Amino acid sequence: MTVQLDAAAFEKIVIDELDQLPDEMVDGLENIVFVVEDRPEDGTLDLLGEYQGVALTDRGQYGFGELPDRIVLFREPLLAICEDEAELRDEIHVTLVHEIAHFYGIDDDELHRLGWG
Repeated sequence: MTVQLDAAAFEKIVIDELDQLPDEMVDGLENIVFVVEDRPEDGTLDLLGEYQGVALTDRGQYGFGELPDRIVLFREPLLAICEDEAELRDEIHVTLVHEIAHFYGIDDDELHRLGWG
């Protein structure tokens, strides 16, 4: 059995989980937006979230007029792997931390080593 939530209810949980993240993690986020989409472009349920942008460690000078980086959470894949709302909240939390880490330049290998993969 999977969790069933409409887009508005899901987005509310994402906002709640963003608010729960430590200040040290979110204070350095600049020019970034958080987005919820139903599924990745390829239509699969394999990807829970995605960082779209250039990591801080790979940036040159960051100036005016640049589009914001994006952290996308995919609603249907996250719902598909969770049996209740508590599990969904945990998965959203982990996905947010994982994608924010990519913003800071932490790659998947390091995230797995740290237990966030």
